[in-house]
Amino acid sequence: MDLEETFVTLGGTFLTPPGEIASRLANIRVFIFDWDGVFNNGTKTGDTGSPFSEIDSMGINLLRFSFWLKTGQILHSYIITGMNNHAAMGFAKREHFNGIFMNQKNKMLALNAICESQKIRPDQAAFLFDDIIDLAVARECGLSFYVNRECNPLLSAYIMENRIASYITANSGNNNAIREICELLVGLNGNYNKSVDMRSRYSDEYHEYFETRNKIEIKGDQ
Repeated sequence: MDLEETFVTLGGTFLTPPGEIASRLANIRVFIFDWDGVFNNGTKTGDTGSPFSEIDSMGINLLRFSFWLKTGQILHSYIITGMNNHAAMGFAKREHFNGIFMNQKNKMLALNAICESQKIRPDQAAFLFDDIIDLAVARECGLSFYVNRECNPLLSAYIMENRIASYITANSGNNNAIREICELLVGLNGNYNKSVDMRSRYSDEYHEYFETRNKIEIKGDQ
């Protein structure tokens, strides 16, 4: 299977060649997720709404397991959201993310805090994003993935023209764009079949990864 052809046929757009994404991926130590518009369609009613999908959750877990198989280390994960988001906090706790930053109107402050905490450079972070408030962080990270949607063609064109993202998704946030990105990255890691096989059998390797992941205690609303 030709991975690039598979994702282009799906409707994804590579602004960075897949081989270069794979090369940069080897340097990534932290994954950062925006929430609204990435895990969902961004609809809010007061403090409610902002759900997530188990399809995306499985994708993230498979991605972290893929990194574990390749490096023997847990891929550190964070959420940065511009809102006070209870659903995001619940998800981050359940999935044992390392931290969540809420009410972040200037998301660069959160990126700087993550880099300082993890002792990494911005080019060692990957970022999944969907809107204007995210662009400063997307420009700084080593890899960035833009969750596309049909309603903002000018923003999508701006991101393409300025090459702010490494890859633009075929799917929107409410149609499991996260899973699309995770499938792509596990494929680029070169161990998709192995990761799926070991996860599906709940192998000893997966059990060890899962027990290690679950020891992570999230740092909330920083």
